[in-house]
Amino acid sequence: MEWTDQGIVLSVQAHGETSAIAEVLTDAHGRHKGLVRGGRGKRIVGVLQTGNEVACTWRARLSEHLGSFAIELKDARAARLMDNPLRLAGLTSLAATASMALPEREPHPSVYKAARAVLDAMEMAPPSSIAWVAGLVRWELGLLQELGFALDLSSCAATGQVDDLTFVSPRSGRAVNTEAAAPYVDKLLPLPGFLRPGQAVTADREQPHLVLKDIEDGLRLTGHFLDRYIFHGSNRPPPAARARFLEKIRRFRETYTGNHNI
Repeated sequence: MEWTDQGIVLSVQAHGETSAIAEVLTDAHGRHKGLVRGGRGKRIVGVLQTGNEVACTWRARLSEHLGSFAIELKDARAARLMDNPLRLAGLTSLAATASMALPEREPHPSVYKAARAVLDAMEMAPPSSIAWVAGLVRWELGLLQELGFALDLSSCAATGQVDDLTFVSPRSGRAVNTEAAAPYVDKLLPLPGFLRPGQAVTADREQPHLVLKDIEDGLRLTGHFLDRYIFHGSNRPPPAARARFLEKIRRFRETYTGNHNI
């Protein structure tokens, strides 16, 4: 069996003395692993970096075999993100989440395309901007939807109204407006403004901490449902890389000095 596809390197594990097992999120073949012969050598080790875009050909005698990859570098994105610790942490979080959440060898082209868009936004944003994190939150929402666990943030679960949506039920994943949420605020999850219908992340020069809190709340919101429906549901802990990224965002908010573009 043989196929050729494009993809994003998610992870690499050493295999034997000279080879490696690469895990790639591909466009048409989903999350897929394969043996890369000589994958620990100087020629190929720079290609097999998390976040790099590659062209890969997979071959195996039978479909259920691990198979082998022939991999060619298309875009050395990882090298361009390594100098920014927050972006590198975001990249690692996305890769670890995709690796743990997506079933192996099951095509999810929309997840792949959205992941590319997030990484593009990461790169194109000004060096001091963190607005790209909102795109990562939306990618996680899309991942939940793709796997059958969509959140309904379009109207209030209690009243059906579409205005003043400020919270989310941690059980149903549905939005709740301020009035209906009042008796249960301590039990609900904040709904960040940029996830409300028709809203986006916008800089607030008067109250930048509120924008940063929105971004942190977004990561906590998606994290809750990823844990509930995917990680804990399969008796696995959430990715450590995602927890580290959330902690970096929290620290960034606490130490924000105003020298960054939100």
